[in-house]
Amino acid sequence: MLLHEIALLPRPPLPGVHYPAFGSTLSYRDAEELLAERGLDLSYETIRRWVLKFGPAIARGLRQRQPQPGDRWHLDEMVGRIADRRTYLWRAVDREGEILDLLIQPRRDKRAAVRLMRKLLKKRGFAPKLAVTDKLRSYAAAFQALRLTCRHEQGLQSRRDFARGRATAGAENAAPQIGRLGATVS
Repeated sequence: MLLHEIALLPRPPLPGVHYPAFGSTLSYRDAEELLAERGLDLSYETIRRWVLKFGPAIARGLRQRQPQPGDRWHLDEMVGRIADRRTYLWRAVDREGEILDLLIQPRRDKRAAVRLMRKLLKKRGFAPKLAVTDKLRSYAAAFQALRLTCRHEQGLQSRRDFARGRATAGAENAAPQIGRLGATVS
């Protein structure tokens, strides 16, 4: 069995042809040069027109091949600075760790949480069966405002903690203390 059959990738259209690495940028002129090396005399303008004509259909096909996200979503936010302004990056991840969506907002409140959930629901087309969040009250308020009936677990900080079934917020679940510096551990 060939590698592309194992990974369920489409067969390369031209065998023995080097394809640029995933994530590398390739301009229309670079594509023109690559095709000229293989004996195809096309202008970069023709390639640009092909991209405009066939690009959306190819992108649609790739999106349809993507696996559906799980029904367990992990929502979290983090603070950062963009142009010396405090901003919050709201993030949604599914059970397998695939990023479902990102949202950058200037505030960390119910309105931002509602915006993230609306964006997720519109993009994904379904509500999760379980939403795992930290203890930020904005999530619960957003779920209530959107009338979501999914189960909502708070206090689990990561997917790893969720998989282990432990909340990191309680003293009974805290990691054991090793001791002070210089102390011997037996």
